[in-house]
Amino acid sequence: LQKVKNDLEMVLSTVRSKNKQLGEDLTREQQWCEEQKQMLETLNKIEEEANTQVEHTSPRREFNELKNKILKLKTYKKELLSALGGFLDEHFSLPKTVENIKNKVRLCFVTSLNLILLVFQMLINTLMTTPHEPYVTINESFWPPYIELLLRCGIALRHPGDPNRMRLQAFHK
Repeated sequence: LQKVKNDLEMVLSTVRSKNKQLGEDLTREQQWCEEQKQMLETLNKIEEEANTQVEHTSPRREFNELKNKILKLKTYKKELLSALGGFLDEHFSLPKTVENIKNKVRLCFVTSLNLILLVFQMLINTLMTTPHEPYVTINESFWPPYIELLLRCGIALRHPGDPNRMRLQAFHK
């Protein structure tokens, strides 16, 4: 009986120590679980705030980005047109009749464009508005040296079937 009693006391002591250890483990696991729940709640709140901010600021941000791009493109276009105009004035002067017309147009408009810029702009507009039919019909209003310049520089191409039509070279392909 004494031996059984000692064995049972040892088992009881082992069970109590094991029980105590399991209790400590349970307490630690519960604390960890609470911390994880708090972290999850915080992350969910942050995600909701971010989603609402993205929903509210996204269209405005996109609008502002597009507006900035348009302004940059407009200034770049003005720089290109003025540089091309300077080049044309320097190397390809207009005939006297066109000079008179140009001076009259200058009075009407704040900025004047050379005829080649108008032709070039017409080619670009035609390409952008009707990409399936980008050809422009060449008539008497186009000064032939400008047309030749565009063709020789590879900026424009003639229509294979009609020499009185031309289009802008497809640089994007």
